Parts: sequence; structure tokens; C-alpha cells
Amino acid sequence: MPSDTKQTPKDKEPASAAPVKGGGKHKADAHAAASKAPDAEGVASAKAGGKKEVDAHAAAHKAPAAEGAVPEEAKPVRVKAARTVSVGIAHVNATFNNTQVSITDTKGQVLAWSSSGRMGFRGTRKSTAYAATMVAQEVARQISPYRMQEIEVRVQGPGSGRESAVRALQSAGLMITVIRDVTPMPHNGCRARKRRRV
Repeated sequence: MPSDTKQTPKDKEPASAAPVKGGGKHKADAHAAASKAPDAEGVASAKAGGKKEVDAHAAAHKAPAAEGAVPEEAKPVRVKAARTVSVGIAHVNATFNNTQVSITDTKGQVLAWSSSGRMGFRGTRKSTAYAATMVAQEVARQISPYRMQEIEVRVQGPGSGRESAVRALQSAGLMITVIRDVTPMPHNGCRARKRRRV
């Protein structure tokens, strides 16, 4: 007896019912994994280049502000002009081995200095009167931009370049107002060194 209901062939079944009949739970899991794959790829790319992408993103946002900002004006370069020091103090330190000459202002700030060793003298020639003359001339040349006119000389030490340095400063055009000996003299303080044998 033929039935009233018509059975549809298998190939005409609805598409939504096909995975449920054929695969069951395994096909459903595969479908869920496929839907999650793009999210996983996004996370992986974020982990791989996360910081670089964030930096690029921040730079892109900051770029318009930097372009629209007014450029800072270049700071003017200060040119140090030589100040005029009309009065100075010349410190001459003449020892048995070397002669050092330095010129300062009245506050004690060094303006120029030189020594026998700096002038190229070596050995026993460093303590000669000629070396002291050359040192004083070099110092006088260094202070020429300051336009110094008067100078006070303070001599220290027992070296042979004491008088030579003072004469060289005077011959360089500096007017010497005072020559003062500031060699330290002990008043029975520390034990003196043994006498030098010449």
C-alpha cells in the first residue's frame, strides 16, 4: 500500500541537516575551531609584533601634532668677548727645578699661565734665568687681549728665575706697581729639610 507521505531522496536533504547526520560531534568541533582560527591568528600577530605596531600607531597619532607645531627658534650663539682687566697680579714661583708664572685678576681668577716645562725646556735648563724670561714673555703675550696696564708681582721660592721673570714682565710693557716676596717662612714649625748640597 503506497504511503501518502513522500520521502525525499538523500541528495535533496537540507544543507543544515547534512553535518549533523554525517559527522556528529567531530564535525561540530571542527566548525568551532575554524571559527576561532582568525581570532588566534590575530592574537599571534599581536604577540609577534605587538610593541612595534603600538609604537607605529602612536607615531601616526603624534605625526600630525609634530607637523602642525611651530618649529622652535634656534638659540643665538653667545660669543665670549674678552673683558678688560686693567689691574692684575703676577704670581712667580721660582724653584730649583722649574719656574711658573701665572697672572690673575684682583679676585684671584687665573687669566694666563705658563711654565718652563710648558715652553719646552727639559732637565737642568728648566731652572735657568733664560727659561724664566721666556715664560714671562709668553704670559705677557697671553694677557694682551685683556688690555692690562698695571700689575703687582708676588715672588715665591729661591730659584734663579726670580729677577729674570720680573724684568721680562716689565719689558713687555706692563707697569709694575709692587714687588712682594711671599716665600713662606716657618717660625720654628715643622722640621726643616736638610741643607741642599750644591
